[in-house]
Amino acid sequence: MQVIKCPQGSVEWLEARTGAITASMFEECCKRLKSGPNKGDFSAAAKDYALKLAIERISGSLLQEDKFETFEMRRGHELEPEARLLHEEKTGLFIEQTGFVISDCGHYGASVDGMINDDGMSEYKCFISPKSLRHILFDNDIDSVMPQIQGGMWVTGRQWAHFVLYCPALADCGKALKIIDVKRDETYIEEMKAGLLEFNNLVESYKDKLNQAA
Repeated sequence: MQVIKCPQGSVEWLEARTGAITASMFEECCKRLKSGPNKGDFSAAAKDYALKLAIERISGSLLQEDKFETFEMRRGHELEPEARLLHEEKTGLFIEQTGFVISDCGHYGASVDGMINDDGMSEYKCFISPKSLRHILFDNDIDSVMPQIQGGMWVTGRQWAHFVLYCPALADCGKALKIIDVKRDETYIEEMKAGLLEFNNLVESYKDKLNQAA
């Protein structure tokens, strides 16, 4: 495991991600079509991503800078420092900022929002979608971000994580910050690893085809 300390979104961060399957894409990479003539195959989005990574592994540079941000993504980046500070104040923990963590093989990586002590990590989200907020606030349901969280723990070797939801609009009722403890789930991780290994094989097969074509 290699930790590359740099601001997320910086040139260094983008370069570190070159050719690596990132935790934010783990869910898409593990999905398989559930019906139709190509049942069991990768989705079109996964295949497009695999080709992008294959080209990056050949060239050693980014195919594209991936600078597009939705409003919610931009808002999350702007509010994350506030969320981290409130998290520290509420728990008394020190959150060490990281940039990008990459596996020894260089094929898998995660933009971990924070490292805690020797075995913990943090993941911050600043959702504004009522659907996302309802699931988390009322049901403690974080299934939508579990691949990213468990994936982050796999890449970093961490044993637990704090998922932190920050919604400033709820400050007046004392619900602006919600922290959910997440333990490392080896069964979940092993299943995910199997899917990611298959996906990495797809990336390498695309890489081989491109090299043969040359």
